[in-house]
Amino acid sequence: MTRHTLSVLVENKPGVLTRVAGLFARRAFNIHSLAVGPTEHDDVSRITVVVDVDALPLEQVTKQLNKLINVLKIVELEDASSVQRELMLVKVRADTSQRTHVLEVVTLFRAHVVDVVPDAVTVEATGSPAKLAALLAALEPFGVREIVQSGTVAIGRGARSITDRTLERAARTA
Repeated sequence: MTRHTLSVLVENKPGVLTRVAGLFARRAFNIHSLAVGPTEHDDVSRITVVVDVDALPLEQVTKQLNKLINVLKIVELEDASSVQRELMLVKVRADTSQRTHVLEVVTLFRAHVVDVVPDAVTVEATGSPAKLAALLAALEPFGVREIVQSGTVAIGRGARSITDRTLERAARTA
């Protein structure tokens, strides 16, 4: 199985996310990450789904997704032709004797300290899954207390916008 990132443009309506996620569940595919958010158009949302699946079953799911009434466009985003990022918040033990060392690691990974209490710091980092894993490995010796991580968000490289092209096509056919 290989990892695939799908960018799914949908109408911003109640129940759409349930129908999209349900389609993957009915096919017994495990969703590795799922992120949903608004686009530059109020009536359109983007669902970014990262799933581990073989190519042929993925093609079948994509065809079934296209049949859903509220799905406007599906694009598979390849690593080389897209920008993909995750957000992670990490709470790390850092008393006064360790704090300087923790801050050095944070600076090395271009992360940010977003909260400080006497015995811990909370670090915010964005990047590829590999970068975030490396940051966690570097912070592990200090004692990681808690981790919160978003799903992958991704966008195609270049000036073209799949949202604009999709909405232009929809306007012409309406």
